[in-house]
Amino acid sequence: MYIKAVGRAFPPNYYEQDVLVAALRAHWGQRHHNLDRLERLHRNVAVGGRHLALPLEDYADLQPWGKANRAWIRVGLDVGEAAVRDALSQAQLDLERVGAFFFTTVTGVATPSLDARLFNRLSMPPGIKRIPIFGLGCLAGAAGVARAADYVKAFPDQAAILLSVELCSLTMQQADLSIPNIISTGLFGDGAACAVVLGEDLAKERTRAQKPTATSATYLGPRVLATRSVFYPDTEDVMGWDISEEGFKIVLSAAVPEVARTRLAGDVDAFLDSHDLGRQDIGSWVCHPGGPKVLEALQEALALPDDALELTWNSLREVGNLSSTSVLLVLRETLVSRRPPAGTLGLMVAMGPGFCSELVLLEW
Repeated sequence: MYIKAVGRAFPPNYYEQDVLVAALRAHWGQRHHNLDRLERLHRNVAVGGRHLALPLEDYADLQPWGKANRAWIRVGLDVGEAAVRDALSQAQLDLERVGAFFFTTVTGVATPSLDARLFNRLSMPPGIKRIPIFGLGCLAGAAGVARAADYVKAFPDQAAILLSVELCSLTMQQADLSIPNIISTGLFGDGAACAVVLGEDLAKERTRAQKPTATSATYLGPRVLATRSVFYPDTEDVMGWDISEEGFKIVLSAAVPEVARTRLAGDVDAFLDSHDLGRQDIGSWVCHPGGPKVLEALQEALALPDDALELTWNSLREVGNLSSTSVLLVLRETLVSRRPPAGTLGLMVAMGPGFCSELVLLEW
């Protein structure tokens, strides 16, 4: 199974963090007793700017929640379509070879889900299997790749696509002055990403079809060697949503970095050991940019060198945390600008609501 390409798309509204901080100071200025603390919390998330689903001035008029969710559907379809088209173009893949369409989100709801609503826009064959996923949050980028790999392992002559659409800004609780909500308004951004996963037989077919005059073999992308999911019992309150008539209110425990620090190394070591490997064998790390404290905990727990998570830190700084979309953006950047030498082993890592970890072993 090979990850042939990762497409991406963002809403056109990009704002530097200073602009967003000023807007939130103005919004909460009459109610928040310590605006300097608000600004400090936003500075501490290490985000330089973010894409927003809507122009900044439109957020004042997003009540009730149904209005925000309708915006999520409208913008989600636009960025979702663009991300899929980008991925298919990069992969040079005909939709007729796609057997399954995985779709993940945690920032809006729709029935039929966005994947179904994209069938007409993309002129997709009606026999493609749809697998919408909701609730995995930041975990779902890595978990979605793993499930897509499971699918093409069973159907090796097909491809599967995984689309992640996360418009985190549309979940903002404008009356909530809790620390988790203030942090989330500084950390999370909006966008979409789409991964194309090829089955073994389809990948071989594409290689055989290469023109004899080509000077080098067609690069199929990193190969998925193995995956592992780990659920941590009695951790449901670490991260998630408190869903009410007001929409999605974030649950974000201060324990998240500590969970990463105490649990992840053991998960990684056990997974690698089952394949007669150790951390020293991993030459490329594709990690979800959960936030500065989470990344520092991850780097400390895994004893990674300073440059191992450079692309992850860059993604956090440039666009913020996009929940399930983010690890796919890091994967794309690795493919496009920092591809490891052939044969290098890599590990894709994400954590999210459950609380869970998802690990994907790659060979570049």
